[in-house]
Amino acid sequence: MATVATTFFDSVKMIAAEKGIPEEDVFAAVEEALAKAADKYFNAQDFYGNFQAQMDRETGEFHVYALKQVVAEVEEEDLEISLAEAQQLNPDAAEGDTLWLPQDTSQLGRIAAQAAKQVLVQKVREAERERIFTEFAGRIGEVVVAEVKRFEKSAIILEIDRVESMLRRSEALRGDRFDKGQRIKVVIVSVDRSAKDPQVQVSRTDPRLLIKLFENEVPEIHDGTVVIRNCVREAGDRAKVAVHSLDPDVDPVGACVGLKGSRVQAIIRELKNEKIDIVRYSDDAAQFIANALNPAKAIRVNLGDPESRRVEVIVDDEQLSVAIGKRGQNVRLAAKLTGWNIDVRSEADKRREAEVAMGLALPQPSAEALQPEAAAPVSTLLDEIQVEGLDATLVDRLVQAGYPNAKSLYNVTAEQLMQVEGMDQDLAFRLIDAVQAHFGE
Repeated sequence: MATVATTFFDSVKMIAAEKGIPEEDVFAAVEEALAKAADKYFNAQDFYGNFQAQMDRETGEFHVYALKQVVAEVEEEDLEISLAEAQQLNPDAAEGDTLWLPQDTSQLGRIAAQAAKQVLVQKVREAERERIFTEFAGRIGEVVVAEVKRFEKSAIILEIDRVESMLRRSEALRGDRFDKGQRIKVVIVSVDRSAKDPQVQVSRTDPRLLIKLFENEVPEIHDGTVVIRNCVREAGDRAKVAVHSLDPDVDPVGACVGLKGSRVQAIIRELKNEKIDIVRYSDDAAQFIANALNPAKAIRVNLGDPESRRVEVIVDDEQLSVAIGKRGQNVRLAAKLTGWNIDVRSEADKRREAEVAMGLALPQPSAEALQPEAAAPVSTLLDEIQVEGLDATLVDRLVQAGYPNAKSLYNVTAEQLMQVEGMDQDLAFRLIDAVQAHFGE
């Protein structure tokens, strides 16, 4: 019999308590470590066997046993024992039984303690990771208050209920500036059992954070009277939330805004002044699309083929830039919110198209204009705007992609432009800015 050092035995219980791991799991890990230490020690003594260790849960004393199977004729002395010899040790032994034979551990204490410490660290880490996974897997989508612990190059390490979590900088808002010890609201987005980094991943850009903030601030949402039908964000910049009331006497938009904007302003402050458009949901697709373009006012909505999900929205001339938004943000978010591809047109554009269709706006083409070479698309883009890096070759490719002039680029996104060969992100944004400037936004 041997006794593990009292300080080590006490540390086993302390670690179990600190990490919130069942003591039995920790003791099992120590017993496994002791068995491995015994195996290594006795193998060095030319005794190869199957060893098991048992640790007293009260005193810390441990015993090591060599397990041998009772057989009629011994072929492997280290693993087997004859029936006659086994019955000398235990009269009730029978062939096929396994005997646990106590081993001398007087020389094993120090070696066992060192091995146990090494394996203990690993086992405790594994048990803790499993505990964290079990605890947080059911909390995905929950908004929690986390404390800022430290800063890394690509992430901010937070603490939630004594567990480290990771807020990647790409998941933080553009205006987020944190101090160590500061408490911030985040939403739990994933838990990884095998991650080397902190297992719990959180976000401040996920739409679920905005939804939960509304649930906390608006009693009508919390009790189910008002329902959030959809929520889309370009985090830190702008968001749209579609709401619907199950009670005809409750205005869903007014409930979310609050008296003098008190409710929505609390959320805006939490999200670093992210603009929030609260949109009234409607089962009528045309009405919902018109609502989604808020703050712009639509004159009419022309639904196209439901399968292609394309829709044309006509607005007053002065409302065109508002409907599209800076770099197409407003119409882009409205499209995501409604699930329709929205083409915003001004009343003047539609009038000119009608005139052209009726042959009133343009003179009849001359015979020369009808020649095949005159039918090729001609770009006016370089005549309308000047952007560094936009050369004739790239303009030709834009024409072939369906963008012959500035007007055709008015509500295009950078992602769409980058599909054109030779277009990079920086040039795409500069081109969009130039188009917006050209139309006086």
